[in-house]
Order: sequence, then structure tokens, then C-alpha cells
Amino acid sequence: MLAETVCSAVSAAGLGIAAITAYRRRFLAATRVAAYSLVPVGLVMTGVVQWVSGIVFKPSVWIGFGLLGAAWLLFLATRAVERRGGGTRKERKAAAAARREAVAPEASAPSLGAGRAPAQPAARPQGKPAANEDFSDIEAILKKHGI
Repeated sequence: MLAETVCSAVSAAGLGIAAITAYRRRFLAATRVAAYSLVPVGLVMTGVVQWVSGIVFKPSVWIGFGLLGAAWLLFLATRAVERRGGGTRKERKAAAAARREAVAPEASAPSLGAGRAPAQPAARPQGKPAANEDFSDIEAILKKHGI
């Protein structure tokens, strides 16, 4: 009964604020405030407030929420162990062997395209290093792309 009275008071206050807002010619805001202020009365009339107050004050309901939380935590723990462990020892060994065999030794070499010979790096004279030595990598990349 107390919850219904509080909800009715909140709705009445909200409708009063909506009336003041409409008096100031802010009709869109007044309509929004009126809509929000009618929600508590609607909840009381549909019985939702009585249902919620019945849930809040029953210890068996809180025990049920605690059991649901414990089940959720156990589920998450088993998922984490499953992902981390990877199954039995035989399964892990088989997966590691498959990973080693799956990568070809040439896979790390860059693709040069079909029918093109690999570009040979320009041989530098063994004497004095060139002044533009730090640009040699950039030049090689540009030559590779035909620029």
C-alpha cells in the first residue's frame, strides 16, 4: 500500500512539472515529462509493483538469485578451463604436431608474383659507403613495384 501511494505521488508531481513546462511553451519537453510521470501509475495499476514488492521481501527468492549466480560462475569457470587446457594430453600433442606440419617452410617468404624473377639486391662496392645508404631499402621497394 505504501508503494502505491509513493507511485501516485511521483506521478502527480511529474504531471505538475509537465504543466509548468507546457505553460512556458515547451510542449515537446512537457509531453515527455507527462509520459514519464504516467509510468509509475501504470505499473501500480497492472500489478507489477505488488509483484516486485513480493519478490523483494521473500528470502527464498534471494536464495534463488544466489543459486542462479553460482550456476553462472561455475559455467564461466568451466569454459575458462576448457579454453585454457585444450582437452586431454593426447589431444594437445596432436594439435601441436598438426600446427608444426601445417606451416610450409616457404610460407614466410614474400610473394613475388607469377612469372617474375626475384629482384637481386644491388651489390655495393666494398670501398667507401655511399652517402645515401639509408635510402637503399626504399629504393629497392620502389624498384620492386616498378616505380
